[in-house]
Amino acid sequence: MPVVAVINRKGGSGKSTLATHLAVHCARDGASVVLGDADHQQSTQTWLRQRKAQTGSPPRGIIGWNVDSANFARPPAGVEHVVLDTPGGLRGLDLARVVMYADAILMPVCNSIFDRESATDCLAELRLLPRIANGRCKVAAVGMRLDARTKAAEFLQTWATSQKLPFIAVLRESQNYVRCIERGLTLFDLPAAHVHSDLAQWIPILEWLQPILRPAPRSSDEPQRSARPVSAPARAASSVAHTRDPLPRAPQTLAPPARPLQRPPESIRRPVATSSMSRLLDALPIPRFLQRTP
Repeated sequence: MPVVAVINRKGGSGKSTLATHLAVHCARDGASVVLGDADHQQSTQTWLRQRKAQTGSPPRGIIGWNVDSANFARPPAGVEHVVLDTPGGLRGLDLARVVMYADAILMPVCNSIFDRESATDCLAELRLLPRIANGRCKVAAVGMRLDARTKAAEFLQTWATSQKLPFIAVLRESQNYVRCIERGLTLFDLPAAHVHSDLAQWIPILEWLQPILRPAPRSSDEPQRSARPVSAPARAASSVAHTRDPLPRAPQTLAPPARPLQRPPESIRRPVATSSMSRLLDALPIPRFLQRTP
C-alpha cells in the first residue's frame, strides 16, 4: 500500500491542491484511495464534502481519513493507495511520524525567497530521518502557481539543483485549479480538451510516481536470490554434516601400533609333549611346577 505524503512547512504552498489531484488520479485509475488530512484546517475534508454535494453520493474510490499527526496510526485496511495532506509548520516528532509510513514525498514550492528558505529548512530535517537517508522514501519538488511569463521556473530549478533535489514538474498559475477546488473537483474530472495545457504539466509527476504507485511485478523466471555463494569446501562440509549420526560419539583415540611378534629364545621355549602321558598330565588339574615330563 504505497503512501504519498505532500509536505512543506510553508502555508499556502499548494499542498491540498496537489493532494486532492493525486487522489482523484489514482481513483480514476481504478484504485481505492485514502485521502488523509493531518491539517487541523481539514482542507481536503472540506473538498470531499463539496465533491459529495456535486454527485449526491460518496466520492467514488476515495475515502476520507482524519489524521492526527501527533498520534499517527496506520492507514485503514483494504485500500491500495494513501495520499496524505499535511499541515504547515510540520517538524520534529510530528514530521518523523508521517515520514515513517511514507514511500514518497512531494514538496510543493512557490517562487519566493520565503518559500525557498522554508523548503530548504524542511528538506534538511527530512534528510536526517532514516527512511529518507537510506533511500526507502523518495523526495521531489514541484513548482506551484508559477507564472509562465517569468523566469520563476528557472529560479526554482536552480534552487533545487543547489539542494540536490529532483525538480520534476511545474504547475502554472491557472484559474482552472481555483474553479475545480470550489466545486470539489480536479482537472482530471474535466474534459481533457478543456484543460489540455494544465494536464500536460502533470505528466512528469505521474511518471515519477509510477514506480511507487504501480511497482513492476517480479518476473516468474527471475532467478531467486541466494544469501551468499557457498564455496566448494563449505558445501562439502555441509554435506558431511548432514550425514553424521544424530547422537554424538565419544572421541576416538588412536591405538599404538602393534609390535611384531617375536619368538621366545630357545632357552625358555617349552618343549612340546608328544607322549600320551604328557597329554594326560596336561588334562589333569595338577600345578604346572609339579608336572614332569616322563
